Amino acid sequence: MFCQEILTFLSVKIRITMLKKIKKNFQKYIGGIFSNLSNDIGIDLGTANTLVYVKGKGIVINEPSVVAINKRTGQVLAIGKDAKRMVGKTPGHIVATRPLVDGVVSDFEVTTQMLKYFIEKVHKDSFSFSPRPRVLIGIPSVITEVEKKAVIDAAMNAGAREAYLIEEPMAAAIGARLPVTDARGNMVVDIGGGTSEIAVISLGGIVSARSLRVAGDEMNEDIIRYCRDEFNLLIGEKTAEDIKIAVGSAYVLKEQLTIPIRGRDLVSGLPKEVNVNDTQVREAISRSIRIIVNNVKTVIEETPPELLSDIMQRGIILAGGGSLIRGLDKLIANQTEMPVRMMEDPLTAVVRGTGIVLEDLEVLKHVLVEDQREKSFK
Repeated sequence: MFCQEILTFLSVKIRITMLKKIKKNFQKYIGGIFSNLSNDIGIDLGTANTLVYVKGKGIVINEPSVVAINKRTGQVLAIGKDAKRMVGKTPGHIVATRPLVDGVVSDFEVTTQMLKYFIEKVHKDSFSFSPRPRVLIGIPSVITEVEKKAVIDAAMNAGAREAYLIEEPMAAAIGARLPVTDARGNMVVDIGGGTSEIAVISLGGIVSARSLRVAGDEMNEDIIRYCRDEFNLLIGEKTAEDIKIAVGSAYVLKEQLTIPIRGRDLVSGLPKEVNVNDTQVREAISRSIRIIVNNVKTVIEETPPELLSDIMQRGIILAGGGSLIRGLDKLIANQTEMPVRMMEDPLTAVVRGTGIVLEDLEVLKHVLVEDQREKSFK
């Protein structure tokens, strides 16, 4: 009787093992079919811009993270560049909005629609009627589990077969071709639209990091406030961004830059034009710049001495659109007494990093966000 029970138990266990093996092989087979029909894509899901990398093709999409919606019908009217043109120019029932705030999903449904649009745009010239790609998305290094799940769910609802996450500073470091898997210290400062990511990386992991909700968008707000307080002039976000790009600086320049700006006079309510120079803009954004620099120094203070030695040799790497502020590298170098250099094409650092990981996902799987790594490669 006892022997019979053992034989029954072993028989059931063998069946379960065989079923698991069959299921695994079936999933692998189905995944292979979808892999042939779909292009694996890496996405830098930024607050200001979304960039998409297609495996084997490179960066194919670089569009604003903006969606225009008709509030009466709930219909999505435009996404990306077309929606960006509508910002500040729409009637009351049409809203051009950003579905991501400070690097995280603030409107789940709109984010899903935006991701679906980009996935379909990537596959529009292929023969796939229902693309089901593997998607790798860059996220801020310090966000909650709920915020991570929101990104994964949005990608899956948008049509992804599998969705993985990678921290933005890790992706930026990989995009800069830094040896992130070696036992050497690498420091990256990635200043985007919604967040600034500061991280020290070694052995495929982040040793010390800060994720700030102070970046390019906050600098735009600083410029809007400055114009309102100093000139009684009301300007919009786009005008503020144009001022930042044209004359913005973090360090004293050799030659003064000036730009005329137009807005509404808060006293008379009529149109008004004033000239703004780099000194005034530097004063306007000084608070945001100071917060970023102070946090860079804090991360350095928290870094083990052995890794600091490596960073002093290799230097701090700047990435992201916000790092293009004139003189920012000089300011950080002066404040930290360490070499600072701008990486090549800093605007595409994160998405290029996702692309490199996608090209060799099995080898670089350990750089993915931990819970997704365990779930996907168990």
